[in-house]
Amino acid sequence: MTEAILLVGGKGTRLRPLTVNTPKPMVPAAGVPFLTHQLARARAAGVDHIVLATSYLAEVFEPYFGDGSSLGLHLEYVTEEEPLGTGGAIRNVASRLRSGPDEPVLIFNGDILTGLDIGALVSTHRSSGADVSLHLTRVEDPRAFGLVPTDPSGRVTAFLEKPQTPEEIVTDQINAGAYVFRRSVIDTIPSGRPVSVERETFPDLLSAGAHLQGMVDSTYWLDLGTPQAFVRGSADLVMGRAPSPAVPGRCGDRLVLESATVAADAKLTGGTVVCEGASVHPGARVDGSVVLAGAVVEEGAVISASLIGERARVGARTVLSDTVVGDGATVGADNELRDGARVWCDAVLPAGAVRFSSDQ
Repeated sequence: MTEAILLVGGKGTRLRPLTVNTPKPMVPAAGVPFLTHQLARARAAGVDHIVLATSYLAEVFEPYFGDGSSLGLHLEYVTEEEPLGTGGAIRNVASRLRSGPDEPVLIFNGDILTGLDIGALVSTHRSSGADVSLHLTRVEDPRAFGLVPTDPSGRVTAFLEKPQTPEEIVTDQINAGAYVFRRSVIDTIPSGRPVSVERETFPDLLSAGAHLQGMVDSTYWLDLGTPQAFVRGSADLVMGRAPSPAVPGRCGDRLVLESATVAADAKLTGGTVVCEGASVHPGARVDGSVVLAGAVVEEGAVISASLIGERARVGARTVLSDTVVGDGATVGADNELRDGARVWCDAVLPAGAVRFSSDQ
């Protein structure tokens, strides 16, 4: 295994306002853009050439990562003029691949945090002689996912999109978003139009008699598509629950990056990250949260399971729980935001404007 395709073109609409100014894979998790963790894990598995399939805010990737040499990689970038879906994106970058027709190409999505044993997936692909191999994981409630039942040998027998009734839920195995393709299979994907591998490519291959192999790996797996999941994933990286060689510091209860300032009596717990140039003032308590670059948390603020955008400001004694504050926004003193509240970029919330409880 020497090369991979990384799908990083999505708009990240469920993560807004985090993704208003930043594409989803570039939102910092555990102090570095999430994409850094994926690239580092691929490199650790022996991958050395990665093609990034970009679309939304494509211009930010290459200035940050360059040619990839700092990570021991060779990176190339291909931008879609119009969104092409997962399958269309894979086909769109095929000309940049170097693999021979029967060689494996690793493909993974830019919003999945996983402990997948990449080498084991490639080995399964080779030993089974599959055309495509899929990483599968097990979940308690599969209704929001695509089910992938397999026979006793692991061969995929069907693709069932988001079942709702008990009769439709025939397995707890879901598509976990990482694949190994035989190189020649990529060339069979239609070019120049949107294609979904989940809804079109895989079912069509199965109908045509292709060999699709599933490998169940139930190590850590998290779809970072929502703010709540993203914050949790960042905290899990900091605390060492999710594996990554790219966390810029020792695993523990907190991660404070260089040039950030944290008052001596401020309390950071639960895998909280304070990024470059951010400040946390006296008496503040921040649990399981992300404070992005240049943000300010004032005296006595209490923040949990929340993300504070770049250059945002959280006023004194304000309480935030399960909340996203967009880049450059100001939440004045003595506010209380909970349960998925989102404050848009550059918005200004006056002091005491929103409460979920009495002001006494």
